[in-house]
Amino acid sequence: MTEKKQKRNNEEDLALKFSLFYKELRKKKKSEWDRVLPFNEYIVDRWEKAKFVKTGKNSSIYDSSYIYGDVVIGKNTWVGPFTLLDGSGGKLSIGDYCSISSGVQIYTHDSVKWAITGGKASYEKDSVKIGNCCYVGPHSIILKGTKIGKHSIIGAHAFVNSDIPSNSIVFGIPAKVVGKIKINGSKVVLKYFEKKKKYFK
Repeated sequence: MTEKKQKRNNEEDLALKFSLFYKELRKKKKSEWDRVLPFNEYIVDRWEKAKFVKTGKNSSIYDSSYIYGDVVIGKNTWVGPFTLLDGSGGKLSIGDYCSISSGVQIYTHDSVKWAITGGKASYEKDSVKIGNCCYVGPHSIILKGTKIGKHSIIGAHAFVNSDIPSNSIVFGIPAKVVGKIKINGSKVVLKYFEKKKKYFK
């Protein structure tokens, strides 16, 4: 057998073993959790990734999440897939018991003025803080310099470019407060400013 043929056989054997390994992982995850995931999510432990970036206890971060710079995440917080957490322009702080949904992007810098001046202006930078017990809906964008108060809901696709008070329901582009949240133990009441508009039932 030639060296070239031996190499090809070894590659085919490795590919077969890899395929069988993948199918076994996929079958196990489907059986345990009724989920079918991208390959990387079968081999990366979300809780181990969270520990690596020194989050609080019991937090998890999907492998497909990008994390840059100074990012601090509290305990029991879930960071979903395809998220971007940018702490390169200042501290990005996310509290305890938060849900950061799929596709959320949070920035502590922007290059707008740098780009339009042909590099004459500097990047603009500022920190972002998200309080405890917040839900950030899918594909929301949170800009530099914003603070989101605790117990708030940021609706899907919201564009947050200003501070949000605690216990707020927020939607829109740009995001605006459309209601308030009242919490009594495990009971949650969502009160909207316009009675006809109910984003969450």
